[in-house]
Amino acid sequence: MKIASGALLALTAALALTGCQKSDDEAFGKRVHAYLLEHPEVIREAADKLQAKEQAAVAKASTDAVAKHRQELERDSRDFVANPDGKYTVVEFFDYRCGYCKVAAPEVAELIKQHPDVRFVFKEFPIFGDVSDTAARLALTPQVKAKGLQVYSAWMAEKALDDASIDRGLRDAGIDPASARKAAADPAISKQIADVRALAGALNLEGTPVFIIGDHVVPGADLGAVRAAIAVTKAGPLKQTS
Repeated sequence: MKIASGALLALTAALALTGCQKSDDEAFGKRVHAYLLEHPEVIREAADKLQAKEQAAVAKASTDAVAKHRQELERDSRDFVANPDGKYTVVEFFDYRCGYCKVAAPEVAELIKQHPDVRFVFKEFPIFGDVSDTAARLALTPQVKAKGLQVYSAWMAEKALDDASIDRGLRDAGIDPASARKAAADPAISKQIADVRALAGALNLEGTPVFIIGDHVVPGADLGAVRAAIAVTKAGPLKQTS
């Protein structure tokens, strides 16, 4: 088992305090080695404690960052939002070519249908190349936003999204692909995507999907955890922006 260096340092410091006589480095090293051989469970205990401490620090940092950026997360008027009049808010950072986002998509659509009191904010966070970037830009055009859920579901259902399937999804929604692509060249859309990337960086988000519900951050396609966080949020003090 690989031991975190911090855990070993903490253990070494503790052992150094067990005696009053000053030992040379070699003798002290032998004592530490012998102790660890006799008590290997101490290594696991120290490593587990360090890991728990680090996880708690990460969780607190995420919670603090969410609180700091709540307005940008929940109330950016440029985002597509399902159930816009809902009392509670779920935010998803996603990419149309992300496999886990595709797995989550049908449950996302069902959640939106089952919880009309939950606003669902879609954060376009393209991280898988040019096709992802094209889809995100198109999704932020007025004509695609008007058919947001229909287009979202169509693109997420594509096993391997490409330019042809992007246009097919647009046509099926009654949108002219050429017109939408022209609108997607708007510099304001480039600015919005850059802002989302900056926000993801501020929140230390590196992958997709990530769901944020109140103070809860749920990485990955764990819709069970998302539903549980919604239930907790509904049962507790309401934290929202206006």
